Amino acid sequence: MAGRYDRNPFDDEEVNPFADPAVMGKSGQSNYGGGAFYTTNPGSVPPATNSRLSPLPPEPVDFSYDRGATIDIPLDTAKDLKKKEKELQAKEAELKKREQELKRREDAAGRAGIVLEEKNWPPFFPIIHHDIGSEIPIHLQRLQYIAFTTLLGLVACLLWNIVAVTTAWIKEEGVTIWLLSIIYFISGVPGAYVLWYRPLYRAMRTESALKYGRFFLFYALHIGFCVFSAVAPPIIFKGNSLTGILPAISFLSSNALVGIFYFIGFGFFCLESVISCWVIQQVYMYFRGSGKAAELKRDAARGAMRAAL
Repeated sequence: MAGRYDRNPFDDEEVNPFADPAVMGKSGQSNYGGGAFYTTNPGSVPPATNSRLSPLPPEPVDFSYDRGATIDIPLDTAKDLKKKEKELQAKEAELKKREQELKRREDAAGRAGIVLEEKNWPPFFPIIHHDIGSEIPIHLQRLQYIAFTTLLGLVACLLWNIVAVTTAWIKEEGVTIWLLSIIYFISGVPGAYVLWYRPLYRAMRTESALKYGRFFLFYALHIGFCVFSAVAPPIIFKGNSLTGILPAISFLSSNALVGIFYFIGFGFFCLESVISCWVIQQVYMYFRGSGKAAELKRDAARGAMRAAL
């Protein structure tokens, strides 16, 4: 039976798996167990180099593999935190102080009858304060809206007046009438707002009898100007600088286009005059019915007595 193991089972392979380069000599002989194993073809296997990896450094005794452990990294010192806390408290105290001061001023203005007005109209370029829906009593809002319509109507009348007078200037008239039409617009629109619309707005908001009196005075002048412009007689103002009925008739014989433009302006001024007359009538009826007329008389009597004394 011993003859069965005389033959090396790895003789048919080119490389002996037991030929470890670390333990093989130059001749390819293995040192395992004192036995001799040789490769079938030692020349076919390149000689192996005797290379060893450097050993890892020893791990410290207290080394831990706990990857879930939290590591506390101080982001700020306690001194810096206290400093920031004091700064925040100082800012908060300053904001509270400013808020109290603003509230005190608003209360003082409210007691004095002063209302802070923020410019909000027109929305694309605010130049005036206008909020009928929230500041005017609901039973007066319709009248206030119509009064505001007469202000916008005056703007439309004076704009069209510029267009018609410009046409007349180009056709046959001089530059004087065009300059006058520009003056009517740049003085009439702001003047109307300051002299009669804003007093009416504030009178309806605060129920002030004196503001109603100011409105009646200057609104009557507004109606007189509209009626005068609708006629446009050649007195006071240069006749053709306003689009009234008389210049329109005179232009029809010489230039039909200019005459038509003046007739349209005449219609605008007539419509403005009619609506304005209705507004002043309605405001006066409310003024008398609410007892403000008697209050205005009493205020006027007190003013006259103080002036006499």
